[in-house]
Amino acid sequence: MTEQSSLTGPQPGGGEQIGRQVDEAEEVALAVTAVSRLFVEISARSLASVDGTLTLPQLRALVVLERCGPVKLAALASVLGVNPSTALRMVERLEAQDLAHRAPNPGNRREVVLRMSAKGQSLVDRVLRHRQREIRALVDRLPAGDRPQLLASLHVLARAAGGQVDEDPLDEVRRVAGLVDDPLNPSPRAGGRLRPAES
Repeated sequence: MTEQSSLTGPQPGGGEQIGRQVDEAEEVALAVTAVSRLFVEISARSLASVDGTLTLPQLRALVVLERCGPVKLAALASVLGVNPSTALRMVERLEAQDLAHRAPNPGNRREVVLRMSAKGQSLVDRVLRHRQREIRALVDRLPAGDRPQLLASLHVLARAAGGQVDEDPLDEVRRVAGLVDDPLNPSPRAGGRLRPAES
């Protein structure tokens, strides 16, 4: 009985160690939350400096179209993590501002194909340049010796979330078979930017 108790009973200091681990995990979670809010604020400022009427979800939809080229509505919805009806309403707002175009899929008339317009491309370029300048200014304020450790930590965090720091929305579009051939720009999509639709 004594031997069994020693094997199954609580170990000295075990509760304290678990408590420290919980406290550390909570501290990391709070820090990640604070940093995520910071980057949302940077994105919001970048967008507001270019276009005060566009929302961040709409900007994200444009970035997907910019990276992936003509895609099916279902593929855009999958990348954004919304249902197709929500994605369609978003696209309708973008189309009303001449930032994106939609048309029937030549290969399946029941499907809708989405493309970004030249105006949408220009907007995305300006917003992303502004955001990159703000992030670079922030990184420049970090001590040079801290940057490799930060980069390694970001990769660890991304892997824990099931992704990569440089994860590409094009991978998700491929996964759901959402790419549509663009007769105006037949060059391979991998690693290259597609020419936007003319307004």
